[in-house]
Amino acid sequence: MNHPEIDIEKIRKRLEDLRVELIEQSIDSSESRATVMLDQQSVGRLSRMDALQGQAMAKAEEQRRQQMLQRIDSALARLDREAFGECIECGEWISAKRLERDPTVLKCIDCAE
Repeated sequence: MNHPEIDIEKIRKRLEDLRVELIEQSIDSSESRATVMLDQQSVGRLSRMDALQGQAMAKAEEQRRQQMLQRIDSALARLDREAFGECIECGEWISAKRLERDPTVLKCIDCAE
């Protein structure tokens, strides 16, 4: 049984919308993660360093997006299994406010500490 105090359809829609948004961001930012071409003739050393730093930041951001997508997929799977809102540690219900703030959390506040 899913959490009795949560509007499950509202949470599902929120998770699905966030998933779509993250996928779109990932597609839009793919160019900034591409290999940086280092043309020694036309680009100065600082410009190359800036380009490499920008690429590294874009890759780190993509990694965070992918982790969040995994968390969203896991939350959607818990909804389908009707186990949404149950702490994976102790089995008690996670606070409704905590779930509304972040529907991807896995543990109640006591077990998360």
